[in-house]
Amino acid sequence: MGRRPDMERIEEVADLRRVLAPVRADGRRIGLVPTMGALHRGHLSHVPLLLAHADLVVMSVFVNPLQFGPGEDFERYPRSLEDDAKLAEEAGVDLLFCPQVTTLYPPGSETLVELPDLSSQLEGAVRPTHFRGVATVVAKLLNIVRPDLASFGQKDLQQLLVVRRLVSDLHFDVQILAVPTAREPDGLALSSRNAYLGADDRREAAALNRACRAGFDAVAAGERAASRVEAVMAEVLNGFPRVRPDYAVVRRLDDLKPMTVVSGRAAVLVAARVGSTRLLDNLVMDVTPDGVREIRG
Repeated sequence: MGRRPDMERIEEVADLRRVLAPVRADGRRIGLVPTMGALHRGHLSHVPLLLAHADLVVMSVFVNPLQFGPGEDFERYPRSLEDDAKLAEEAGVDLLFCPQVTTLYPPGSETLVELPDLSSQLEGAVRPTHFRGVATVVAKLLNIVRPDLASFGQKDLQQLLVVRRLVSDLHFDVQILAVPTAREPDGLALSSRNAYLGADDRREAAALNRACRAGFDAVAAGERAASRVEAVMAEVLNGFPRVRPDYAVVRRLDDLKPMTVVSGRAAVLVAARVGSTRLLDNLVMDVTPDGVREIRG
């Protein structure tokens, strides 16, 4: 059986399950792209990758309030559902799931999902409740859609690792696909929050990728002391007056724990405010005696 001729927009859990039931009964594979909307080329790049392995793609658009802490940008986070729907359909999405907050969090809801160790460092240290919100909403979406595959961007590397641990710990029967970071020509990682950047901030935002690239290049050139790699990254960021780093580090890839000597699978990660906008970036590498290889996806 072929794909659906037109994208269908669905708001209710029962309706989505009703539409997906015959798909699953026919043995067709379902892919899921969870998003918070404000779609850009990075989000849309997930669709062809999923369609290489799945027969039908569900994209969710849901600005999850649990991911935002006090004083963060939940109210002003960009919302453009009509534009998102058009872009999703053009990209080949079959079903757009766009629930209301009360649909995913009915009155009286109190269940939360938390990964206390992996979620407490880096982003979790700056945004203590963020990954609890991520884990909770992802668990809900995986339970509702029951996809065979779900895709998450490498740009949000800690989120990707949290989701993988969640899936393993709770025995979800789903394959998690990591999608390489989409970038602007100057290296800036695509993000919905880039829309907040004024002209001056936009020019300086490329500093995050430059710092990650400098850290990667230092390792590729033979540097193995994590402290010196981090110093190289910090020096790059210090050259951009509008950039205020939260961290610029090299960590083990599997659990994001600190390293003394850079070896094996590792990542350089940066988070910084550029003006008033907080952005993230990273590069992932495999460090072996034979050299250093960048891992994309």
